[in-house]
Amino acid sequence: MSNTRSRGENVSPANEQVTASDARRSVAALLERGRTMTTPVLRAAVDRLAPPMNTVAAYHFGWIDATGRPADGSGGKAVRPALALLSAEVAGAEPEVGIPGAVAVELVHNFSLLHDDLMDGDEQRRHRDTVWKVHGPAQAILVGDALFALANELLLEQGTTDGGRATQRLTVATRKLIDGQAQDISFEHRERVTVEECLEMEGNKTGALIACACSIGAVLGGADDATADALERYGYHLGLAFQAVDDLLGIWGEPSVTGKQTWSDLRQRKKSLPVVAALAAEGPAAERLGELLAADAKNTEIGEFSEEEFANRAALIEEAGGREWTSQEARRQHATALEALNGVYMPEETRRNLLALADFVVVREK
Repeated sequence: MSNTRSRGENVSPANEQVTASDARRSVAALLERGRTMTTPVLRAAVDRLAPPMNTVAAYHFGWIDATGRPADGSGGKAVRPALALLSAEVAGAEPEVGIPGAVAVELVHNFSLLHDDLMDGDEQRRHRDTVWKVHGPAQAILVGDALFALANELLLEQGTTDGGRATQRLTVATRKLIDGQAQDISFEHRERVTVEECLEMEGNKTGALIACACSIGAVLGGADDATADALERYGYHLGLAFQAVDDLLGIWGEPSVTGKQTWSDLRQRKKSLPVVAALAAEGPAAERLGELLAADAKNTEIGEFSEEEFANRAALIEEAGGREWTSQEARRQHATALEALNGVYMPEETRRNLLALADFVVVREK
């Protein structure tokens, strides 16, 4: 299905403004719609897994607690499912058409979280113990692998050419995501990482899958490759904005809101954007930070540092300008994402919703 004006759709410019209150209501409704429409299909997919993987996955998604009793965990922000459903609407299809893509992307995203938590040694996610902490490393690995397999299974079950196109895009995005995680891990043991290297890593680790979410519903709805590619560009830069905000929260986020430890990314030696931007700056704060990180590269006992030491490092990053640069980068990537929508014809309401979700990404607190 070619995405052209011939369908008689209303079109609005990409820079159309909506009020802050309208945007908040719109985003809340979009996230809830994404969660409501995809959760039953997601649960049914998880039910296909053999025990105990099905219950381990259910714990990860927040549906049960560590003892197996029902729980009311949200399972995340549901940004990717919301984008996938909107993507279907760009193609002129009903949002339901995007459900298999939304669920597939969510399965891949959670496959990466299960593995990342184990590799990073994260003990908390969404205000509770991570899967590897509760059920052991082996189950975290197995369930992650199973979720990835389920994602491809769901798309291929569509039995259509468009289902195959969607599977191909998801597979490429997954490979890039894994590339990004490998880059992220390698950066932890290097004294210096350039800003360009960090953006490439984050584009792979975060941008690729959000880009896929933004195109996969349109592909399932029959959109041509030019439309899907434009939506992927929107999603890629939105993903970079998303990750820039995540990097800020990883250092300065409020634990009661983020569900992670104070100074979370500093504890893991992450060369995130605020860190690499600070190191690239000039001045005594950047020099002192560089000295500390050079010493870290030879020290495997970073977990023994005091809270005061982490607070000092965060202060050095801020003094060197890393915090402000990253905040500005989030806004730059946000603007680039919106530019990608220029020339893509879609219903006026769908465009407003894509703009509102992009705004949400750069102002969130968790």
